[in-house]
Amino acid sequence: MKKIIYAAMVSLAIVSCKKESNDFVTLSGTITNKNSDSLVISNRQKGFKKVIKVDENGSFKDTMKVDDGYFRAFDGKEMATLYLKNGAEVNMTLDAKEFDETLKFTGKGADESAFLAKFGLLQEAFFNENKNLFDLPQEEFDSKLSTYVKDLNTALTSVSLDSAFSAGQKSDLGRMEEYYKKMHNQKLMIKTKLAKGTPSPIFENYENFKGGTTSLADLKGKYVYIDLWATWCNPCKREIPFLQKVEKQFHDKDIEFVSISIDQKKDHDTWKKMVEDKALTGVQLFADNDWKSQFVQDYMVSGIPRFILLDKEGNIISPDAPRPSSPELVEVLNALNM
Repeated sequence: MKKIIYAAMVSLAIVSCKKESNDFVTLSGTITNKNSDSLVISNRQKGFKKVIKVDENGSFKDTMKVDDGYFRAFDGKEMATLYLKNGAEVNMTLDAKEFDETLKFTGKGADESAFLAKFGLLQEAFFNENKNLFDLPQEEFDSKLSTYVKDLNTALTSVSLDSAFSAGQKSDLGRMEEYYKKMHNQKLMIKTKLAKGTPSPIFENYENFKGGTTSLADLKGKYVYIDLWATWCNPCKREIPFLQKVEKQFHDKDIEFVSISIDQKKDHDTWKKMVEDKALTGVQLFADNDWKSQFVQDYMVSGIPRFILLDKEGNIISPDAPRPSSPELVEVLNALNM
């Protein structure tokens, strides 16, 4: 009887332990030089959000029941990506003053998050060393990209990781490689088909916020700096204050600053309201067919904001000009000796 009772107790203990370990993930750690008194763990797609208290010493600990997958950890200023599974006991440490460089994950089930932190550093280092990557000749670009992808795959296979995570990462690496190749190919095409000195593609009869319509031909006789943007594009909106500053600096020069919205027709009123509310200056136009506008297609625009600089005759100076937030733009405009 004692053996039966003992066996039953062992069996119950195993079931209990199994249930406890699979029901939730434990996340703990320490943040040096913390940015706030909390750490927010979230996944917008899953509708998940958990606020974990960070004490005065930077320490935190909590448990969460999650659906296995990717989560964001936000410390009030910066963000990290984690991969969490129920049953994991992940320890996270970092110095908020050197967030990415000091971010570490240890403990049961932490290898996936540790890989993501390492991947982030590899990616940052790669682009810091290859700032002109997409301007390189084809052979040199292919060599650098191939080495980069090989290094990432080596990092991915050097540790034992969750099978679903590994499969997803391998798939993502493949898509990333194809995307970078597409970007490079597009850059090469822009350099040849939209070379400096060639006549610019044109637009005709775009709605002008101030009334009537405007065509590119109407701007002939002045330099033209074009901003392709949309009301839903946050990077576009972040450029607005910088653009306004540049416009003010060159307001008495022989140049027109033209902002072309490629919003959909259903967002036409949103465009008009934003132009009015933000007191946007320059020539504010609304494209005739959003992303499918011929002008946008001719310039092979795949992402916005996109800036274009033309000379007084309507010829291309730069099909992919510096952004207003870049000090390089003022240097380029000053060099025109307007």
